[in-house]
Amino acid sequence: MSQHTDFGRRGFIQGALGVSAMAALYGCAGAGKGKGHVVVVGGGFGGATVAKYISMWSNGGIKVTLVERNAAFVSCPISNLVLAGEKQLSDITIGYEGLAKYGIKVVQDEVVAVDADKRVVRLAKGGDLAYDRLVLSPGVDFMYDTLPGLNSAAAQQDILHAWKAGPQTVALRRQLEAMPDGGVYALTIPKAPYRCPPGPYERACMVAHYFKTKKPKSKVLVLDANDEIVSKKGLFTKVFNEQYKGIIEYRPQSELRDVDAKNRTAILEFDKVKADVLNVVPAQRAGDIAAKSGLKLVNGRWVEIDWLTMGSTSTPNIHVLGDAIFPAPTMPKSGHMANQHAKLAAAAIVNLQAGLPPSDAPLVMNTCYSFVDAKNVIHVASVHAYDPATKLVQPVKGAGGVSAAPNELEGQFGLAWAKNIWADMLT
Repeated sequence: MSQHTDFGRRGFIQGALGVSAMAALYGCAGAGKGKGHVVVVGGGFGGATVAKYISMWSNGGIKVTLVERNAAFVSCPISNLVLAGEKQLSDITIGYEGLAKYGIKVVQDEVVAVDADKRVVRLAKGGDLAYDRLVLSPGVDFMYDTLPGLNSAAAQQDILHAWKAGPQTVALRRQLEAMPDGGVYALTIPKAPYRCPPGPYERACMVAHYFKTKKPKSKVLVLDANDEIVSKKGLFTKVFNEQYKGIIEYRPQSELRDVDAKNRTAILEFDKVKADVLNVVPAQRAGDIAAKSGLKLVNGRWVEIDWLTMGSTSTPNIHVLGDAIFPAPTMPKSGHMANQHAKLAAAAIVNLQAGLPPSDAPLVMNTCYSFVDAKNVIHVASVHAYDPATKLVQPVKGAGGVSAAPNELEGQFGLAWAKNIWADMLT
């Protein structure tokens, strides 16, 4: 049963609250009191949000510098609609100009090194930035070393992931447009955890939607390394089997071992699959700067953090958000969750810089919307509360839920969610 209305209540309340009341909602007792300089690396759902809220909740007392390599933010959520031809890249692209009114300095550059002892980051274009606290929100990087056939720039230009929205989204759309009717689009999904659990299944639906309307003889082949669909299983299974019967073929336990890029062939353990368009989503890990910073990683991939502050468990004064962290139980690597991490971290940082402790009862929430065609959407929602016994944010039983079935009303909710969260981050 859908719990969308109950789940969304906190978000609607936030829109009606003043700055102080909203700060209190996230446990920010030091609103208007913090001082110092915070450098934020990465301007995505986590980084842009934490920069804005630190500056806003400290009433400008904490100087904030945001370092982002790209000139504008491009949203991964909604990007599958670009692949289907239902949206343009410009529809999901937002500039960073709106952060200026909060006093945030945006530096278009890349951090190449972190000296945690001296509290300094080094920029690719030269120069250093000193910080009192550093927030890393680097997203993910891809484990191409596990796929020798893709571990070259030339191969990666042809076999695309489009798992970071931007130029590859446009390039993959062009590959789909150029594919003959009757061709095969193959999508490989890595073992969880990866960025956006329902994202690949949404992509399969949206490409199938494009084929159904424009290239009806074409097929979508989903090669999933997991034992089963890892998010909204019942809903996606029903859509695959009914709405896209004869178009989508789903193969679980189909882990990619390598790629023959020249022949657009996925090499599995016991099979080889040739496609007209091969879309490989490789296994992922925390963005490169996390490892370069010397932070403690779980399984050599994800940053271990303290859930009261989003701080690294190994390195003082460094906080990490979003897809780069080792997730709590059942917690998805999603844009909404990164936004929630950011507010939790912002409240903790403002408190700490004001000489106050972080909240001892953080609460985070998440909603993931998935389009199954141009108008119909399904969602999954969850709530996670801090448990002192395990020192983790654990799922709250009975909270959240999933859609009963795809519907157009949730399509409206999904688009509104995107516009609202982009505004929450960047304006």
